Amino acid sequence: MIEIVEETTEALLVIIRELTEESRLSAVRLEELESLVTTMGANVVGSLLIPLRSVEPATLIGSGKVEELKELIAERSANTVIFDHDLSPRAQRNLERILEIAVIDRQEVILQIFSNRAQTKEAILQVALARQEYSLPRLERMWSHLSRQRGGMRGTRDAGETQLEIDRRTVTNRIASLKRQLKKVEEQRFIQRKGRREGFIPTAAIVGYTNAGKSSLLNLLAASDALVENKLFATLDPTTRQIQLPQGAQLLLSDTVGFVSNLPHQLIEAFKSTLEEAKFSDFLIHVVDASHPAMLASFETTREVLESLGCKDKLMVLFINKMDKLYDNYAVDELRGRFPQAIVGSIKQQAGIEELLEAIEKATIYYYPVRHLFFPHSRYDLISQLRNNGLILSIDYLNEGVKVEAHVPKHLTPIYEQYGQN
Repeated sequence: MIEIVEETTEALLVIIRELTEESRLSAVRLEELESLVTTMGANVVGSLLIPLRSVEPATLIGSGKVEELKELIAERSANTVIFDHDLSPRAQRNLERILEIAVIDRQEVILQIFSNRAQTKEAILQVALARQEYSLPRLERMWSHLSRQRGGMRGTRDAGETQLEIDRRTVTNRIASLKRQLKKVEEQRFIQRKGRREGFIPTAAIVGYTNAGKSSLLNLLAASDALVENKLFATLDPTTRQIQLPQGAQLLLSDTVGFVSNLPHQLIEAFKSTLEEAKFSDFLIHVVDASHPAMLASFETTREVLESLGCKDKLMVLFINKMDKLYDNYAVDELRGRFPQAIVGSIKQQAGIEELLEAIEKATIYYYPVRHLFFPHSRYDLISQLRNNGLILSIDYLNEGVKVEAHVPKHLTPIYEQYGQN
């Protein structure tokens, strides 16, 4: 019997440090890269911090640091070097030629994690598209033992121009095919969203940095079984659950993919329909991880991605989670100073959850306020519309007209304004 043993990735991590960057922030980036690489399924055998005075176009780092890196590779028996800094295709090829092992960057690590975790048809298509677009300028790769970590054609040594052109055409055609398939899936998702928005039940999206506790919050509030792991990007496919708030109101609550600093633009584009769960929700619940060493930076990263999706002015309920594992009290104080309505607590210990639910309920009422209306008998069409799009709490048929108390979606209030009662 022949035993097939898959080669493990023994990774040496390289952190590029700008001269103006604090050492503490470099340490945080190293810790996050280690988490990413471990989540990908590789072993971390060592790391090297390289201060960068100027960028060397051919290799990113100077020749002296390349030699130092080569010695460390031999010492730690590494078969892969992973840079925290983005690598140009040229620098990547040159480094692989000099170091004689695979060289990848943080983007490629994230792409592999997404590939490992994609479950639904949409997520699988999105990841495939992102990997193909990333691989297109990198077809002339020397090392193919990491081909499972890359979409696209396997790099070949001394490939002829004709073969390279064939490879490029193959990848380009694959990209076009994936975009067509994704468009069909996105149209289906749009129909689902449209159905949710046309109903009365308000919607909220849980957003935040990866591993902040979003899925745990969904599980707690909805008593559901969404996947929860202490790993980065545990959730790729949005999960929506209907929950009942303390005062009896209903809410559709969606979990979303976690954000991370410098998320590859290919993934932002490919996952746009998934990320737009936040854009099309009535309001957001932003979960922040108080145990993260760079909590404020993580918060800003999430805000920047949300802003790029058009969510800058959307109402947000801010929940600072994992206070039982608090890393920096000053950072929490600063965030609460900027957002006085922020709620602190712990999903694991169920601390601050009642206060969070009250804030969610207030946000729900803001978008679906209670109105007292009086309609003439000639406007039963508006009452019917209100039944379909709002929630009627009471209705009295009087001789002079119809008296209604109802939750009215905020975007429909102008239609009923003239029928309001004090």
